[in-house]
Amino acid sequence: MTPETRKTLANGLWHNNPALVQILGLCPLLATSTDTVNAIGLGLATIFVLTLSNTLVAATRRWLRPEIRIPVFVLLIAGAVTVVEILIQALAYPLYQSLGIYLALIVTNCVIIARAEAYAAKNPVLPAAIDGAAMGTGFAFVLILLGGLREILATGTLLAGADRIFGAGTDWTIRLYDSEHHLILAALPPGAFLCYGLLIAGKNIINEQYEHRRKKRTASGS
Repeated sequence: MTPETRKTLANGLWHNNPALVQILGLCPLLATSTDTVNAIGLGLATIFVLTLSNTLVAATRRWLRPEIRIPVFVLLIAGAVTVVEILIQALAYPLYQSLGIYLALIVTNCVIIARAEAYAAKNPVLPAAIDGAAMGTGFAFVLILLGGLREILATGTLLAGADRIFGAGTDWTIRLYDSEHHLILAALPPGAFLCYGLLIAGKNIINEQYEHRRKKRTASGS
């Protein structure tokens, strides 16, 4: 793995994570993260669309005039989203119904358009595809963390409704605790913002601790 590839992966997964650092794609991130299964479904769809759209944009960038590049990018992204919609509708129709309009709204997701304009339009196909996969995985990781956190707080379960992705009869539900007094706020929009804020705060704390240890090692080494 080349240093450039490692840097791209690190940026997408952590240093420049689209959800925790760039704060992009909040609408689908907060609206569909009511449980882990929805989050997994939209996360996988986002990875696929980002990788495919970045690849298409990078492959066609030499033939696009500057004044029409954004409309063409949107058309390419819309084509990738259409492919995802058809696949999910055919293979996991309950998930398709659960995600609803937010699946189609991937077309307008700021993460997708931002990567097409900022990276894919300026780089060859392979680096653009890696960037799309890294950014998509970073976004999906945060989406699944948020969905899992909200599901645990709101219902005390994890992976409830796995049959929406893996077919009827699939039951992977993990019941973490039984209580009549779940934190219903976590399932509501205000709870989504609060849980999202906790994830951002957690990342910042980890970064600060890492930087503190790095400076300490540097000081002791000198």
